[in-house]
Amino acid sequence: MNYKKNKRFENKDNLIREERALKKWINGSHMNYQKLGMHDVDFRVYSEKSKTYAYVEIKGRHRNIDDAFPLPIAARKLVKLYDSMNKDQRATKSFIIWACDDGIIAGDMDEIIGKSKVGGRKARAGSSNDWELMVYYDEQSSLKKQMYEENGK
Repeated sequence: MNYKKNKRFENKDNLIREERALKKWINGSHMNYQKLGMHDVDFRVYSEKSKTYAYVEIKGRHRNIDDAFPLPIAARKLVKLYDSMNKDQRATKSFIIWACDDGIIAGDMDEIIGKSKVGGRKARAGSSNDWELMVYYDEQSSLKKQMYEENGK
Protein backbone atom coordinates (compact mmCIF):
# COMPACT_ATOMS: atom_id res chain seq x y z
CA MET A 1 0.00 0.00 0.00
CA ASN A 2 1.08 3.53 -0.65
CA TYR A 3 0.42 5.74 2.38
CA LYS A 4 0.63 9.50 2.10
CA LYS A 5 3.32 10.91 4.36
CA ASN A 6 2.06 13.63 6.67
CA LYS A 7 4.22 16.69 7.10
CA ARG A 8 5.32 17.36 10.70
CA PHE A 9 4.46 20.85 11.89
CA GLU A 10 5.89 20.51 15.40
CA ASN A 11 8.99 22.67 15.74
CA LYS A 12 11.55 23.40 18.47
CA ASP A 13 9.38 26.15 20.01
CA ASN A 14 6.45 23.71 20.23
CA LEU A 15 8.63 21.17 22.03
CA ILE A 16 9.87 23.82 24.47
CA ARG A 17 6.24 24.87 25.12
CA GLU A 18 5.26 21.22 25.77
CA GLU A 19 8.07 20.61 28.23
CA ARG A 20 7.39 23.89 30.05
CA ALA A 21 3.72 22.91 30.47
CA LEU A 22 4.60 19.41 31.66
CA LYS A 23 7.11 20.73 34.20
CA LYS A 24 4.47 23.12 35.54
CA TRP A 25 1.97 20.27 35.85
CA ILE A 26 4.34 17.88 37.70
CA ASN A 27 6.01 20.59 39.79
CA GLY A 28 6.73 19.25 43.27
CA SER A 29 5.17 15.82 42.70
CA HIS A 30 8.39 13.78 42.35
CA MET A 31 7.31 12.62 38.90
CA ASN A 32 9.74 11.83 36.10
CA TYR A 33 8.86 11.93 32.44
CA GLN A 34 9.87 10.50 29.12
CA LYS A 35 9.24 12.20 25.76
CA LEU A 36 7.76 9.60 23.46
CA GLY A 37 8.24 9.06 19.74
CA MET A 38 7.19 11.19 16.83
CA HIS A 39 3.99 9.22 16.12
CA ASP A 40 3.04 8.60 19.74
CA VAL A 41 1.38 10.66 22.48
CA ASP A 42 3.67 13.29 23.97
CA PHE A 43 4.84 11.94 27.33
CA ARG A 44 4.83 9.04 29.74
CA VAL A 45 5.08 10.23 33.35
CA TYR A 46 5.95 8.05 36.30
CA SER A 47 6.93 8.00 39.92
CA GLU A 48 9.09 5.16 41.20
CA LYS A 49 8.15 6.18 44.74
CA SER A 50 4.38 5.88 44.35
CA LYS A 51 4.45 3.45 41.39
CA THR A 52 2.21 5.86 39.46
CA TYR A 53 2.30 5.75 35.66
CA ALA A 54 0.29 7.85 33.21
CA TYR A 55 0.30 9.17 29.65
CA VAL A 56 0.00 12.84 28.72
CA GLU A 57 -0.92 14.66 25.54
CA ILE A 58 -0.09 18.38 25.46
CA LYS A 59 -1.89 20.73 23.11
CA GLY A 60 -0.59 24.21 22.38
CA ARG A 61 -3.26 26.82 22.94
CA HIS A 62 -1.98 30.20 21.79
CA ARG A 63 -4.33 32.15 24.03
CA ASN A 64 -4.44 33.17 27.66
CA ILE A 65 -6.33 30.85 30.01
CA ASP A 66 -9.26 33.28 30.32
CA ASP A 67 -9.77 33.16 26.53
CA ALA A 68 -8.89 29.49 25.92
CA PHE A 69 -12.34 27.86 26.05
CA PRO A 70 -13.60 25.78 24.40
CA LEU A 71 -10.45 23.65 24.50
CA PRO A 72 -9.89 21.67 21.28
CA ILE A 73 -8.25 18.30 20.68
CA ALA A 74 -8.46 15.91 17.75
CA ALA A 75 -10.54 12.81 18.49
CA ARG A 76 -7.74 10.65 17.04
CA LYS A 77 -5.40 12.02 19.74
CA LEU A 78 -7.85 10.95 22.44
CA VAL A 79 -8.00 7.44 21.00
CA LYS A 80 -4.20 7.28 20.82
CA LEU A 81 -3.91 8.52 24.41
CA TYR A 82 -6.46 5.99 25.67
CA ASP A 83 -4.81 3.15 23.74
CA SER A 84 -1.35 4.06 25.09
CA MET A 85 -2.62 3.87 28.65
CA ASN A 86 -4.40 0.55 28.06
CA LYS A 87 -1.34 -1.10 26.47
CA ASP A 88 0.81 -0.31 29.53
CA GLN A 89 -0.22 -2.55 32.43
CA ARG A 90 1.37 -0.14 34.92
CA ALA A 91 -0.46 2.95 33.64
CA THR A 92 -3.73 3.90 35.28
CA LYS A 93 -4.37 7.45 34.05
CA SER A 94 -4.20 9.63 30.97
CA PHE A 95 -4.19 13.43 30.97
CA ILE A 96 -4.59 16.27 28.52
CA ILE A 97 -2.78 19.54 29.13
CA TRP A 98 -3.47 22.68 27.13
CA ALA A 99 -0.37 24.89 27.16
CA CYS A 100 -1.72 28.43 27.13
CA ASP A 101 0.39 31.60 26.92
CA ASP A 102 0.01 32.40 30.63
CA GLY A 103 -0.39 28.94 32.17
CA ILE A 104 -1.86 25.49 31.74
CA ILE A 105 -5.27 23.84 31.86
CA ALA A 106 -5.15 20.12 32.66
CA GLY A 107 -7.70 17.36 32.91
CA ASP A 108 -7.88 13.65 33.60
CA MET A 109 -9.28 12.07 30.45
CA ASP A 110 -11.69 9.98 32.57
CA GLU A 111 -13.18 13.03 34.27
CA ILE A 112 -13.66 15.68 31.59
CA ILE A 113 -16.66 15.85 29.30
CA GLY A 114 -16.45 17.19 25.77
CA LYS A 115 -18.55 17.66 22.65
CA SER A 116 -17.47 16.33 19.27
CA LYS A 117 -17.89 17.92 15.86
CA VAL A 118 -16.00 18.17 12.63
CA GLY A 119 -13.66 21.13 12.75
CA GLY A 120 -10.07 22.17 13.17
CA ARG A 121 -7.91 24.84 11.69
CA LYS A 122 -7.34 26.42 8.31
CA ALA A 123 -5.80 23.76 6.06
CA ARG A 124 -2.02 23.88 5.62
CA ALA A 125 -0.15 22.52 2.60
CA GLY A 126 1.01 18.97 3.26
CA SER A 127 -1.33 18.34 6.19
CA SER A 128 -4.11 15.77 6.20
CA ASN A 129 -5.17 16.44 9.81
CA ASP A 130 -6.16 20.10 9.88
CA TRP A 131 -9.87 19.44 9.30
CA GLU A 132 -11.07 16.39 11.21
CA LEU A 133 -13.27 15.08 14.01
CA MET A 134 -12.54 17.27 17.02
CA VAL A 135 -13.58 17.24 20.67
CA TYR A 136 -14.16 20.56 22.44
CA TYR A 137 -14.18 20.99 26.22
CA ASP A 138 -16.08 23.81 27.89
CA GLU A 139 -15.02 25.11 31.29
CA GLN A 140 -15.77 22.56 34.04
CA SER A 141 -14.66 21.88 37.60
CA SER A 142 -12.62 18.81 36.64
CA LEU A 143 -10.26 20.98 34.56
CA LYS A 144 -7.48 22.46 36.70
CA LYS A 145 -5.75 25.75 35.89
CA GLN A 146 -2.23 26.77 36.89
CA MET A 147 -0.68 30.10 36.00
CA TYR A 148 2.95 30.43 35.08
CA GLU A 149 5.00 32.48 37.50
CA GLU A 150 6.63 35.74 36.51
CA ASN A 151 9.95 34.02 35.80
CA GLY A 152 8.26 31.73 33.28
CA LYS A 153 7.82 28.55 35.31
